[in-house]
Order: sequence, then structure tokens, then C-alpha cells
Amino acid sequence: MSKYPFLSDEWFAAVEVLIQDHGDEAPAHANMVMNLTVTDTPFGAERQLHMGASDGKGRVGVGHDDAGEITITTDYDTAKQIFISGDPQAGMQAMMSGKLKIQGDMSKLMSMAQQGGAPAGGPALAEAIQGITE
Repeated sequence: MSKYPFLSDEWFAAVEVLIQDHGDEAPAHANMVMNLTVTDTPFGAERQLHMGASDGKGRVGVGHDDAGEITITTDYDTAKQIFISGDPQAGMQAMMSGKLKIQGDMSKLMSMAQQGGAPAGGPALAEAIQGITE
């Protein structure tokens, strides 16, 4: 399986295919979309994306989504640790050190984390995304 740099155009295209394959495996309780602004990317500019789940389907896409209930801003390395490696400690450390800024309904984010939810859909989608990410 090919691997692509996190947040590259090729990565987004590959994730779109994975969502078609695994996107409908999101837990029924998963109903949150978050917007992300990722700074200090290797692409020369910040990247905006959205991820989450609604109506039992995982979602990841380019740009912010009007349905986003929270917006997270962080740097590239921290975003990769949190959303690809699935390291919740990285998120807590980044928040405490000011590397991660959250705007919006923090209770939704905490609820998702307590329920063991993946940021975008179910565990199979999260694992598939990890598998294609450099």
C-alpha cells in the first residue's frame, strides 16, 4: 500500500477513497465535526481541514466545514501525533504548553475522547488512515 505525506494533496485523495471503504463504520453515537488549522506544514502554508463523524459516517476533507463545532489550531508535528498516531497524551501536553488551541464546544471534544472515539469515524478507518500516512 502506498504511503503519502500527512496532509498532502495525495494524502487527502487517498483518505477520500478510504472513507468510501470504511466511512460508514462510525459508531452511532459519533456525531461531531471539528475543523483543524495546521500550521508549520512542510508544504509552505497552513492547511485547513475538517474531520469527524455524522449520521454514522466518518468525514475528512479539505477546508473547514460549516458544521464544525470546534476548531483546533496546532502545528504539523503535533497534529500528526494526535490524529494519526492516536496519542491522547500528545494532545494534553500540547494544550498545556500552548501548542494546541481549541475554540468552540470543548465538552463535545471531551465527550468524544471519553467514549474512545476516533477523530474521524470508526477504528477501521483510523487504522486505514494510519496505514497510508508517512
